[in-house]
Amino acid sequence: IPFGIVGAILGHLALGYNVSMMSFMGVVALSGVVVNDSLVLVSAVNDYRRDEGLSILEAVKAGGTRRFRPILLTSLTTFLGLSPMILETSVGARFLIPMAISLGFGVLFATFITLLLVPCLYLFFEDLQRGFGKTARYVRTGLRGREDPPPAETPSPAE
Repeated sequence: IPFGIVGAILGHLALGYNVSMMSFMGVVALSGVVVNDSLVLVSAVNDYRRDEGLSILEAVKAGGTRRFRPILLTSLTTFLGLSPMILETSVGARFLIPMAISLGFGVLFATFITLLLVPCLYLFFEDLQRGFGKTARYVRTGLRGREDPPPAETPSPAE
């Protein structure tokens, strides 16, 4: 979502429009699209890990490859669909143009960042989780490297 906001602000700067209340409405609509793109990508990676049994790196590659085109095409069609409103010059459309700029440029910018950053962050957090797991095992086993002693056997009843 923050990258979508950056894209919206860059769009306003590039076209010379001030940020208005309608711009913020565009950012609200933008949030749903950006979150959906990220969820679709992460879901594809998780599916490859669970169903195909791929390693984390192979699952990220496969999920990114499988979902790249649908995410990109959805975002490009959103931007192209909003472009007539962005380029509109009539007085009646002037109040909607900032919303279209926020949504269009925010989606465009956030999509490219999402397609690059989400797979990297997925790998980063997986490594971080693995590191915490090793640290927890180290703390559990103690500084001497011993495992917890096995539970004592219960004596069998005498006959």
